[in-house]
Amino acid sequence: MLRWSRCGRAKSAPSAKVVVVTEPGTTFIDSFDGTRMAVHRLGAGRPVLLLHGLFSNAEVNWIKFGTAQMLADAGFEAIMLDWRVHGHSDSPTDPAAFPASVLVRDALAIVEALELVDYDLVGFSLGSRTAISAVIAGLAPRRLVLSGMGLEGLTNWRKRTAFFIDMIDRYNSIERGDPAFFAKSFMATQGIDRVAARLLLTQGVDSIEVAELDRLTMPTLVLIGDEDRDNGSPWRLADALPDARVEEIPGNHMTCVTRPEFGRAIVGFLSA
Repeated sequence: MLRWSRCGRAKSAPSAKVVVVTEPGTTFIDSFDGTRMAVHRLGAGRPVLLLHGLFSNAEVNWIKFGTAQMLADAGFEAIMLDWRVHGHSDSPTDPAAFPASVLVRDALAIVEALELVDYDLVGFSLGSRTAISAVIAGLAPRRLVLSGMGLEGLTNWRKRTAFFIDMIDRYNSIERGDPAFFAKSFMATQGIDRVAARLLLTQGVDSIEVAELDRLTMPTLVLIGDEDRDNGSPWRLADALPDARVEEIPGNHMTCVTRPEFGRAIVGFLSA
């Protein structure tokens, strides 16, 4: 059971999570270790939990370009968390705050706190990767959307994280023209704490074995920009899943979420 407060953090029973209402549509929920997580909600209807990508947040991935509103207009409730280190959630710099699979544990904690039983699950990039791990760990959404993700983004994640760790380590010396310049600039505009981000990348994200993908038995949409192969092949990912198909929309890894086709594809799949 959740307790709500409009004037400060509410005390809760030992098994409950603490929720504070700060403005319409936004709550804060304590995760499994007490880290405060921001959760944004829009609409009323069938719940859809949306998990954003690395260095982004709910506002950028889901709200700003209309995806959440499309879901709300179609009769869904968009439930969008900000990962720890992102958006309005806490950014701890204690290494103890980043145990293995920390984002998966955060997702499980949010589902438990909100008492979600019959819901859909949508991820983008890191959010897709985490959605897969969360299903393997026990989440059971009715339908699953994996956007901005290919098979190599699961099997070769360490290579991907090495790029971002190197960017963080060279942060002050990266100039325009450097392959890491865009990632640095995006990270800066989102106000990401570099110490916390490095801890997340080095400690908190585990590998995924291809054999484990057999456990994702729900209907799955692999949604990808036609210029996006940042995380490898979406077709190889779909082939590794029991019940999946690929849909391409215009855009690359950064721009596809800005296109109306992105939200329409998600709504269409979840409405089927």
